[in-house]
Amino acid sequence: MNIRSLESIDYEIIAPVVDEWWGGRSVRQLLSRLFFEHFQSTSFTLMEENKLRGFLIGFISQSLPHVSYIHFVCVAPEHRGTGCGRELYRQFFTTVVALGCTEVRCITSPVNVTSIAFHQRMGFQIISKDGEQNGFSVTFNHAGEGQHRVVFRKFL
Repeated sequence: MNIRSLESIDYEIIAPVVDEWWGGRSVRQLLSRLFFEHFQSTSFTLMEENKLRGFLIGFISQSLPHVSYIHFVCVAPEHRGTGCGRELYRQFFTTVVALGCTEVRCITSPVNVTSIAFHQRMGFQIISKDGEQNGFSVTFNHAGEGQHRVVFRKFL
């Protein structure tokens, strides 16, 4: 496996497959080209045999410079459970610690139990506290009206 920083051209490779990789859910609109142009030093692709296996888009908060944020992570369905996601997260953690971050935050939908379990295995704590949905604490309307999210934090 080879992890490298995201490049602008990666948008052309990732955008067409992300909905399929996300189980047919429409998520492509969450991947604006600006992420591929402006967050390259904290975003990564995982390649194997010159084929995309996964990617992570993350950045450092301008409001809270000690906080980094993972915006989007996806691993090709046939490569899930092989450590690809874990390796992308480790690369992100190493990079943002070197840049002075002491904390990582991210979110997921309360119906995405696989993501919730993954984040908990990676040492993230749920910090949502507005209410509960699908058995998980959520922050109400975090992603828009009626779009409740599980909010995570991990100290580095």
